[in-house]
Amino acid sequence: MTIEIRLHPSIDLIPEATWDALDGVADAPFLSWAFLDTLEKTGCVGEDAGWLPHHLTIWEDDQLIGAAPAYLKGNSDGEFVFDHGWAGAAARAGIEYYPKLVVAVPFTPASASRLLVKNPADRPRLMPILAEALRRIVAGERLSSAHVLFPTEVESNLLADAGFCQRYGIQFQWKNEGYATFEDYLSRFSSKRRNQIRRERKEMDKQGITITTVRDRLSPALVDNVYDFYAATVDKFSWGRHYLNRAFFEEIAARLPGKIEVVLAREGDKLLGGAFNIGGTKTLYGRYWGAFEDRPFLHFNVCFYHSIDDCIARGLERFEPGAGGRHKMVRGFEPTITHSAHHLAHPGLDRAVREFLERERTVQLESAEAARADGLAFK
Repeated sequence: MTIEIRLHPSIDLIPEATWDALDGVADAPFLSWAFLDTLEKTGCVGEDAGWLPHHLTIWEDDQLIGAAPAYLKGNSDGEFVFDHGWAGAAARAGIEYYPKLVVAVPFTPASASRLLVKNPADRPRLMPILAEALRRIVAGERLSSAHVLFPTEVESNLLADAGFCQRYGIQFQWKNEGYATFEDYLSRFSSKRRNQIRRERKEMDKQGITITTVRDRLSPALVDNVYDFYAATVDKFSWGRHYLNRAFFEEIAARLPGKIEVVLAREGDKLLGGAFNIGGTKTLYGRYWGAFEDRPFLHFNVCFYHSIDDCIARGLERFEPGAGGRHKMVRGFEPTITHSAHHLAHPGLDRAVREFLERERTVQLESAEAARADGLAFK
């Protein structure tokens, strides 16, 4: 049997049905062909954006058996696994850090398979092949490095076995422990915290605010609102960047109906704010939120409580509300280790990064364990 690695400068060079049939797509619609194609077609990725498609496929006897979304990067923007310090160290040492190669979904800090495979049992066999392919691409194209961002823990460990160095991050995620109702979920909290959450939820009734989820095709007006939510939040921060444009939201809502979920908060006919989420078969991924007015507890209800209640009703296993935010812990989101794996071609830079990551992993593990041991998520 012959293994062949192919590189593709656009996702549309890979058959959509073949890509979407691979294991790993169903619970992570942002890995779907339509999602990646929409990013390309609307100009959110490309040379001007600093994300140049460089997708990788693995073939065995002319049969597609594996694929990974990959991009050549001229910067470190929109990755959420921050290596700016590594780039700075490389520059001081006279090492060219860009371009580099990333295996990731642009602007999406959500954990899921990064090697999509035809046969799930093949993943352990194919991960070392992916690792070697990434090393050869780095060497052949004179790149500084390859980075696999937000893979599963299993994939990260397999890449580490193949010689990549591992990095740990922390996100705050909700896990469904078999709850039958939201009140069942609240029973895990202390009495003080339970009553606080109930008061925060009741505040919506006091203000006359209703919260609903839309999963059908979104109207043009609603797409405008979704983009405005996104833009309003980005504009609040000096470091914010408009990675996505309105065309992206319009296209993805039309192409992934039922998987794109928009949570809307209204006071009568007036739209106050909302959130843009992506729903998989087991996991809900919270992506963007925004509000036209500041209202007490609106954010917690739109971004957390409403979707937790919805996850319980639908039997979803996990809710990933996005990066950052220790305030999520007091609302039941638990510290969860996220993963990335890295190959740096320069021996000196590789050695320095490995030493740093060994210390950083210890800190991240201790921090997550201390929070869990202290029970902060349910106090």
